[in-house]
Amino acid sequence: MAAAATKKRGSNSIAKRESRNWSAYGFLAPYLLLFSIFIIIPIVIAIGLSFTSFDTIQAPTLKGFLNYVNLITQDEIFMQYVLPNTVKYALIVGPGGYVLAFLVAWALSQLTSVPRTILAIIFYSPSMTGAVAMAVVWKILFSGDQMGLINNWLMNLGVIDEPIIWLTSATYLLPIMIIVALWSSMGVGFLAMLAGILNADEELYEAAAIDGVKNRFQEMIYITIPTMKPQMLFGAVMAIVNAFQNGAIGVQLSGANPTPGYAGQLIVNHIEDYGFIRYEMGYAAAVSVVLLLIVMVFSKVFGKLLKDD
Repeated sequence: MAAAATKKRGSNSIAKRESRNWSAYGFLAPYLLLFSIFIIIPIVIAIGLSFTSFDTIQAPTLKGFLNYVNLITQDEIFMQYVLPNTVKYALIVGPGGYVLAFLVAWALSQLTSVPRTILAIIFYSPSMTGAVAMAVVWKILFSGDQMGLINNWLMNLGVIDEPIIWLTSATYLLPIMIIVALWSSMGVGFLAMLAGILNADEELYEAAAIDGVKNRFQEMIYITIPTMKPQMLFGAVMAIVNAFQNGAIGVQLSGANPTPGYAGQLIVNHIEDYGFIRYEMGYAAAVSVVLLLIVMVFSKVFGKLLKDD
């Protein structure tokens, strides 16, 4: 009898727990639906189209792995310009923007509430304006005539004798894109880091002071960073994604896709070139799958580095 009663109570507790789970599933359902519609299904379709030839008019025809083979062996633009540009851009903008976001968040955390809030909004605002608004601001600075602010300053200082056409130059376009990307790198990852720093347990800092931590820098290394690994990981993933998807900057600055001399051509621009200009959707889908794999690899690497043991 006792065993039967215990078994019955166990069954009732499982039933209650499962009923509560159904409520949780109900709350998750809208997110899962939207995530499936806008993320999972497009990825599956892109993977499927990457094995086809598709011009958006006629039905797709199966090509197998030919798109991927052509990408590696026949696409000289991708191998000579797009991939090196993307790697260089991502290696500077990704880690650079990530470190910059953390340092700015840490510096703002040392301020009182009002100035911290005002400065956080100021630093965050460039990430909300979008590539078009950013291009307007930076085009004024790097205009290729004497009215451009950079040219005007350099000519007044005697550094140059005639204006430099910054935004259509294969020499200067990618560095300018990197500067603009770093300027706009204070996105949601920056806000997550700021929240993580502000929510750190004050008792840890008090205990550290007793144990011999003497300055803010030591606090940052030994307490702040170890206690906010989830926010650091989120910021790292966002920095990686933004670095690889931010192809609109070069197009908006130069006013062309492909960019002049392919100097600012990134993988995203290559996808847009083949998908929406040449209408080779199957090939563009293959390039997008390669980009997805690259982002996943970088995300896994950062996930291992910032794993909370």
